[in-house]
Amino acid sequence: MPKDAYSVIQPEKRTSCLVFASPHSGNCYPINFLRSTVLNEMEIRSSEDAFVDRLFDAAPTFGAPLLMASVPRAFVDFNRSAEELDPSIIEDVHFSGHNPRISSGLGVIPRVVANGRAIYQGKISFQEADRRISKYWKPYHIKLQELLGLAQKTHGQAILIDCHSMPREAMDGRARVGMKRPDVVLGDRFGASSGHMIMEKVEAAFESAGFNVARNSPFAGAYTTQVYGRPTHNQHSIQVEIDRSLYMNERLICPNDGFEETRRRLHNVIEEIVSIGQVLTPVAAE
Repeated sequence: MPKDAYSVIQPEKRTSCLVFASPHSGNCYPINFLRSTVLNEMEIRSSEDAFVDRLFDAAPTFGAPLLMASVPRAFVDFNRSAEELDPSIIEDVHFSGHNPRISSGLGVIPRVVANGRAIYQGKISFQEADRRISKYWKPYHIKLQELLGLAQKTHGQAILIDCHSMPREAMDGRARVGMKRPDVVLGDRFGASSGHMIMEKVEAAFESAGFNVARNSPFAGAYTTQVYGRPTHNQHSIQVEIDRSLYMNERLICPNDGFEETRRRLHNVIEEIVSIGQVLTPVAAE
């Protein structure tokens, strides 16, 4: 079993109130989990935000920490509430009400990966689900809270950039209606999780690096954005979704010829938005 839920790269000196996180790039697959799934190695990785941690690995160079999941999303999803338990896959769970994430098989213990492919044949025990949440989900969120808390204490506010990737097909609908296909979708839950000025500056940084940017559609932000985005308390959260086809072969799950160029452009984005945190700090601290 993976020893840790996450790894974190700290800057030599924290000079900004920004925190970067990659909750779905984990690729340490527990042996027992691989034995329990009906999927092959490539299929089980299809919901992984592969290489996103590498795309954003310049954050510490510019003074901001980078928190990275170690275990994969298919095993336990850090971007879901620990209460989002799916009775279709976990024994002794009784769910009343409607939760679209659970209904689609994407609770905290996912039932499916990309394209609705079932992970298991049968159910897992409640004890196993609870063990995954206790051993991996909770430590990840404790660390994320610690990083944001330190940013708030040191700089007067905190800005979380929650880093994800999206399959190219996610934007097919926009292409069909004649709109330019977005390279990046920024989600702030329609203004609920981030101050307007901060969202404007983050969007401008991506556009300056040559990315075509959309807001909140089709990804407005999930659990992490909702819980950690509290603008009235000087804590902001923005979800970033990057088109995987820019930097990877989605079928083979390996970097493509555009990987280094995309990574270079994102380094420019990181440098600019980290500087936003530096500029905003004195204002927030007054």
